[in-house]
Amino acid sequence: MSALGLDVGTSRIVAARRSGADNSYDSQLNAFVSVPYSKITAATLLRENVPHTVEAQQILVHGNESEKFAGLLNAEIRRPMNQGVLDPKEPDSLKVTREILSRMLTPAGQEKSRPPTKVCFTVPAAPLGGTDSLTYHEATLRQTLEELGFEPTSINEGLAVVYGELEDSNYTGIGISCGGGLCNVCLAYLSVPVLSFSIPKAGDYIDLNAAQVTGERANLVRLAKEDSFHFNGFFADKMQQVIGVYYDDMLRSLVAALKEAFARTSSLPKFNRSIPIVLSGGTALPSGFRDRFEKLLWELEFPIKVSEIRLADKPLYSTAKGALTCALSEA
Repeated sequence: MSALGLDVGTSRIVAARRSGADNSYDSQLNAFVSVPYSKITAATLLRENVPHTVEAQQILVHGNESEKFAGLLNAEIRRPMNQGVLDPKEPDSLKVTREILSRMLTPAGQEKSRPPTKVCFTVPAAPLGGTDSLTYHEATLRQTLEELGFEPTSINEGLAVVYGELEDSNYTGIGISCGGGLCNVCLAYLSVPVLSFSIPKAGDYIDLNAAQVTGERANLVRLAKEDSFHFNGFFADKMQQVIGVYYDDMLRSLVAALKEAFARTSSLPKFNRSIPIVLSGGTALPSGFRDRFEKLLWELEFPIKVSEIRLADKPLYSTAKGALTCALSEA
């Protein structure tokens, strides 16, 4: 049986496959934009192989191409997901999610595999101190993947980071995924998740708040953040300075949540050695992110001895890699 790892994130969907001795990755923006319908536009997009769905009087362009069209139309991209889960307020969320997954996982002309491919997909952890249910999100993704001909199982996003990055410590340590909608955290001991939680301050929090201060579209803030932001204390313009303010607020919230979660948990294992922390996700990409996180963590009295804090080798692909590791172990 073949296997796939699938990171279903608020900002991006990443699929991981085993290719020989290495892994290969496919990444698409988990986003779309609507353009007015015309037969000429629909036919042109089809000829150019631009991912889209025709619906009534609009065409939904999704995936990576949505960013280009949003720029041309001076419009915000729309998201099927919000804060780590499918957005019930977005009427086209299910349709777009299914289309993106279908194109990524079952390319045109490829029949559904027999026997079905094992797919391990990521789901977020419950919010720290919250009671939000993730049942609808997880069940809907599972149903969608089954309808596409796959055999799906789910994995906690933070645990996927542990599986993807901490094999050398026997899957013992803390995996942190800093994505678009959420920061997910998991402490695992010998691959067993001991503590998992999420906080809603992540990439989108930075983008939306910086957009309000600067008057720019959130998507433009995201592009500026991904293209040129770094932690050095000197900012070339107001945009970079504002992004820095909200990045620092996000990191302080993450570190405070770590301390709170570990302090309130009475069943932590007694580690006989210090454990590693690995950071991943698109929001962890800016130069200096790891150093800033480490400095803030050491300012608090963290209750567990830490051997190292490092950035994943490929932060954007880390959770998909861990999901693939899980799928391969069960294939």
